[in-house]
Amino acid sequence: MYKRVLVATDGSALSEQAVTAAIDLSLLTGAELVSVTVVHIQPYGYFEGSMVLSQRDAEATQQQADVAAQRMVDAVKAAALAKGVRSAQAIVMKSNQVAEAIITTAKTQQCDLIVMASHGRRSLARLLMGSETLHVLTHSHIPVLVLR
Repeated sequence: MYKRVLVATDGSALSEQAVTAAIDLSLLTGAELVSVTVVHIQPYGYFEGSMVLSQRDAEATQQQADVAAQRMVDAVKAAALAKGVRSAQAIVMKSNQVAEAIITTAKTQQCDLIVMASHGRRSLARLLMGSETLHVLTHSHIPVLVLR
């Protein structure tokens, strides 16, 4: 049925449910699992009267985010392998366009299913911009399984 399943995670409780479902689906179908998270690229400065970060501080902040993201996907990989998934990968993408990074990863890793959590719209900005999940649903040519 499926050969490679991509699961997108952000470490939230809801995305952990998607991870669990993706691992179970991979076991059921004998598919490989690709775990991905997207780290935002840290800006070097903020405008409109906010504090400007030095290059050293911005790089340190980026490195902390990168390390935390790698730990997150490594934990998914370890959980998948511990449950018996035949192959698992852990990928960290750096981008400020989360949905596009997920779609690109699914394409480059030749995945035939994307598993991700739905996210509630929590603010006016979220309502106007739409969710990352909705963007993946509407722009991906690969099937998407959304879990609530």
